[in-house]
Amino acid sequence: MFLALASAPALPAAGPSVLLAAAYRRLDAACPALDVTPVEPSTVPGQGWFDGAELACREDFLNAWLERHVRQIRVREAHEPRPDVVASRALHGYLWTAAVLHAGPWYLQRRVPRLRPRDLRLSRTGEAYQVVPAAFACLPDDPAAGRPGVRVLPGVEALRAELRAAVADHVRPLLAAMGPRLRRGPRALWGMVGDDLVSALWYLGRMHGDEARGVQEAEAVLPRALAPYPGGAAFRRLVTRDGREHPTRTRLGCCLYYAIRPAEACATCPRTDDAERVRRIEEGC
Repeated sequence: MFLALASAPALPAAGPSVLLAAAYRRLDAACPALDVTPVEPSTVPGQGWFDGAELACREDFLNAWLERHVRQIRVREAHEPRPDVVASRALHGYLWTAAVLHAGPWYLQRRVPRLRPRDLRLSRTGEAYQVVPAAFACLPDDPAAGRPGVRVLPGVEALRAELRAAVADHVRPLLAAMGPRLRRGPRALWGMVGDDLVSALWYLGRMHGDEARGVQEAEAVLPRALAPYPGGAAFRRLVTRDGREHPTRTRLGCCLYYAIRPAEACATCPRTDDAERVRRIEEGC
């Protein structure tokens, strides 16, 4: 007589924080400009970190963060920056990172996380980030649909709307705190947010070897002005001498890098005309 082998107990299904953590590790490996480490929700930030909520609510934290950027610009650029330039450069870095951390799971897996400001931690001394993954939204055919902490949306357009809303809700407190320091109104500030969301999707496409898809995703997420974003992705194509087309766009909100390096304005800056953009593409700048 043979004894039947007992079935192995089923492993518990991974929760949303585990699934998102895996996506963030993939992003960190694929994106050189991103330095992010997923951490457990129960992890207490160390002394070398503060989070996005503290940045928006505590002026001493905000001042320390901006002072670090002053020192960074002095060392890297040999330049003494104006306070509004420092604030703009710092905010741009935060917005872009927040956009990548929301758009990355969307790009990879059609999942949109809901990151609260306290879920994004910043290093006090460098440019590293920690992210505390939690809940996310997905499509009905996602394998994670139905698990606790996972919200199912009816279709891809609803998920795109969720991506726009998740980014906006995450950055809104910081915009309110930093607006007076940048000396800009709401339209210009939300223009920066939209620019960095578009830039994040464009960057994700390039880093995954499919720039065309990144552009298409950005155009689908922001096809036009959709509140609170004052404009759409608005890509256009430039043609180089070899006949190839290259996507470009013009930012709605300025990051003020031109105020540090006037001759080296960003490729998507309103100050950079199409002839200069084509020259940079052809020269591989």
